[in-house]
Amino acid sequence: MKNIICGILFLFAIIPIKAQEILPQREARFITRFPFKQFSGGVMVLQAKIGNIADTLNFILDTGSGGISLDSSTCAEFNIPTKPTDTTITGIGGIKKVSFVFDHDLLLPGLTVRHLNFHVNNYEVLTSVYGEKVDGIIGYSFFRRFIVKIDFDSSMIEIFAPGKMSYPGGGTILHPAFTNLPIQWLEVKDRKRLGYNFYFDTGAGLCLLLSEQFAKDSAILLSKRKPVLTQAEGMAGRLQMRLTLIKEVKIGPYRFKQVPVYLYKDDFNVTSYPFTGGLLGNDLLRRFNMIINYPNREIHLLPNKHFNDDFDYAYTGLGLYYVDGKIVVEDVIPNSPADKAHFKVNDEIISVNKNFSNNLQAYKQILQRPYETIHIVIRRNGELKDLTINTLSIR
Repeated sequence: MKNIICGILFLFAIIPIKAQEILPQREARFITRFPFKQFSGGVMVLQAKIGNIADTLNFILDTGSGGISLDSSTCAEFNIPTKPTDTTITGIGGIKKVSFVFDHDLLLPGLTVRHLNFHVNNYEVLTSVYGEKVDGIIGYSFFRRFIVKIDFDSSMIEIFAPGKMSYPGGGTILHPAFTNLPIQWLEVKDRKRLGYNFYFDTGAGLCLLLSEQFAKDSAILLSKRKPVLTQAEGMAGRLQMRLTLIKEVKIGPYRFKQVPVYLYKDDFNVTSYPFTGGLLGNDLLRRFNMIINYPNREIHLLPNKHFNDDFDYAYTGLGLYYVDGKIVVEDVIPNSPADKAHFKVNDEIISVNKNFSNNLQAYKQILQRPYETIHIVIRRNGELKDLTINTLSIR
């Protein structure tokens, strides 16, 4: 059989063909421009509509999503028909079968993206984490059709039709491996220096995540540094990870020192180890203005005014979530500052340092200050209590 294949290849090689003119790629065409906002960790949220539904919905813009999706409660609220399938999705938190909303349009300001198939997932945990309704996630199904320019200085997104893109000077062009998700080669350094593949994930509200198996096999981390337990959120709900530091992360020509890193026990091999070691998240990527060009299989990065922002080194061990209009404690890590301050699960947060806004994002920002003494008023069993938490630093 090998001889037959070689013969066929040779036959094609010797058949004369006419020379074909290579046409120059046309210029990328500007389509529209609209704003976005950020949740904690740099996660980007934009507003869009679905089909003929009048209400505006909140979508996370996520290069770590292999499709496009809607929240199950959003589908129920607006009577959007769903169809069960045998399709499974894998994410941090687990593997699950999903239903689909077939052949619906996505309406962005100045742009309608037609004939999309949305898988349906329960994003209640994301809504509780960010304190605002998350109606869906926009991923590969959108990115593959357009060039997406993201400016974190102005909080604006520009969309272009595919074509030759003129990139601004002073940045760098990455050439990730593209499956449904971009995979970028990074250099990481702690106990030693090594290079490895990582997912380029704008939907992850963290700097860097390593699978525990990768960290163990590579022996990348300094053994004297002891990670702390912390709460994280995934597709299937809340889970605990370990949190520590890594001395250096290098993407393209850009180096970042003392980067917070999550260590994830990847029971479902979401990170595709040993092909990739983990993911690079938007708390680091937001330090660049980006042009994400799936059609040309490249990503342009340009450092912005956030490039030298401090990383979040604060540690509290306190898990706060937005539930039924209230901000409540749903996790207290043993022996953490929260535990030592005598917080308990189901405590309702009334104020943080005299901030009574009931705004989860605002409260999280206050708690992201290392080595601070923070006064928090809580309601427990109908009684108000004043608790004091002394934040620590993982640095």
